[in-house]
Amino acid sequence: MKGIKLSKTSWLILAAGVFIVILAGLGLTRSQQLSEQTQLDEALAVTMSRLDLLEVTQLELEDAELQQRLEETKIEFAEVKDRLRQTVISVDVTDELFRIAEYSNVEIMSMMTSAQSNGKLGPVACLTTSIHANVSGSTDDLINFVINLNSGFTMGIVNSVNINIPEDTQSDNSTAAISMSVYSYEGS
Repeated sequence: MKGIKLSKTSWLILAAGVFIVILAGLGLTRSQQLSEQTQLDEALAVTMSRLDLLEVTQLELEDAELQQRLEETKIEFAEVKDRLRQTVISVDVTDELFRIAEYSNVEIMSMMTSAQSNGKLGPVACLTTSIHANVSGSTDDLINFVINLNSGFTMGIVNSVNINIPEDTQSDNSTAAISMSVYSYEGS
């Protein structure tokens, strides 16, 4: 087989044509890459903005939820603290009442205390606990018990006393129904 002889000009034109075809192919490839990169950049930007928005929105919702839970917990804590404080005050009051009863030689048959409520002792705002007790003992001891409650129970005052003296003169076992209020100062 014989080779084809081409002149220098033909070789030059042929080389220029091949070069132009290669250049066109590279240009087309580069154009496609740039188009894909632009699309990917746009998709990345949209995804990043969605992610930023999602994170901020989700964190704001979580923050609001946690703030609400914190407020609810604070309210529950205050309620529990108040209940515990009232229980301690009630225990202190009943302990003092039993101590005065023992000192006065009377027996407490039953006792009821109310929950604390807001009240006033003169012009001073305070918390009030009502106590109702049924006691038994000799008439003299019951009278001494009431006196000891008024003088020895510094944070309370006897509101009413109803003493039942038995008609049987041989028995000196009288009973009394006592109602009193106990005050505690809640200063600010």
